[in-house]
Amino acid sequence: MKAQIVSDELLQKAQERLEYLQSLPAHNQDRNLIQELESKGFSRRDFMKWAGMMTAALSLPASFTPLAAKAAEVANRIPVVWLHMAECTGCSESLLRSDAPSIDSLIFDYISLDYHETVMAAAGHQASKSLHDAVHKGGYILMVEGGIPEGKSEFYLTIGAQATTGAQEAREAAQNAAAIFAIGTCSSFGGVQAAYPNPTNAQPLSKITNKPVINVPGCPPSEKNIVGNVLHYILFGTLPSLDAYNRPTWAYGLRIHDLCERRGRFDAGQFVESFGDEGAQKGYCLYKVGCKGPYTFNNCSKLRFNQHTSWPIQAGHGCIGCSEPNFWDTMHPFEEPIGNRLYSTSFDGLGADKTANNVGGVILGVAAVGIAAHAVVSAIKKKQD
Repeated sequence: MKAQIVSDELLQKAQERLEYLQSLPAHNQDRNLIQELESKGFSRRDFMKWAGMMTAALSLPASFTPLAAKAAEVANRIPVVWLHMAECTGCSESLLRSDAPSIDSLIFDYISLDYHETVMAAAGHQASKSLHDAVHKGGYILMVEGGIPEGKSEFYLTIGAQATTGAQEAREAAQNAAAIFAIGTCSSFGGVQAAYPNPTNAQPLSKITNKPVINVPGCPPSEKNIVGNVLHYILFGTLPSLDAYNRPTWAYGLRIHDLCERRGRFDAGQFVESFGDEGAQKGYCLYKVGCKGPYTFNNCSKLRFNQHTSWPIQAGHGCIGCSEPNFWDTMHPFEEPIGNRLYSTSFDGLGADKTANNVGGVILGVAAVGIAAHAVVSAIKKKQD
């Protein structure tokens, strides 16, 4: 009963917020989301199925599905400023450069991108003016991609016609932002730019501004993890539930290992010993060839990549832990198990290699005890009968 009351209150709050956003002027009034989706081959039914999936992904009741759809339709009421720091542009590429655009990428294209260096036409002083005007208006969603050189090393990253440092640009943009998202592992945790010895003193966005930052790590993160967080903000105007590393728990609440399609192989003690061996051909667990799934929190196995067709473990390579802090330093070598270096397990306090070597035997041993016990009980019962 209490849960239902909370759900009803949340529903009412989201409805009121969407009504308010709908009253605001659209930044691209000549565009209609449904018409744009239909022009790309997506029906209204496809859109509602997508809304239902996003509602489930955000851990919201099914009653929120119409509101999730509405949130996407009013997304052009809130401008977005997207900054590029020290990075490879892979996060933008994964969202915008699909050969067969998904509903997620089309919705992001529909959002009012007031500033995005990769796709904007302006350059030089005109680009700087576009950013200045967008920041001056305020009330935008700020998304930052890439690590940021900080302190005496700020000059390693300068941007625009006036050679503004990346750190200065990020600090100024954060001041008037309504919500701030660090997109990708580089912006969330520093990424490869911050790996030892970190010559540019690259830092995550959260070290550059003192305002709350929602981290959306991954190399790159799923497009749904990006769009889903935008939808949550549109719906509620607040931050989602976050974990200890400021990652949304709806997307990063479970380990790769928890939902991995090869988890049964791990539990049975069936492992790939080397790439290309018989175990690899049979789809055995990739832990012994470096999979960091037991230590990595992300929803890759559910959302997948390449138009949701596959992901690294399905393709035959272990997870490298790219959504974890300092993964470049702590998770390498990427094709060797972590073992006793960092983590412990309940198996004699030793590392996950001990688990990998023994878990199958332990589970099968327990099963054998259970079978034997069942046989004894059956025999006794039969004798009594």
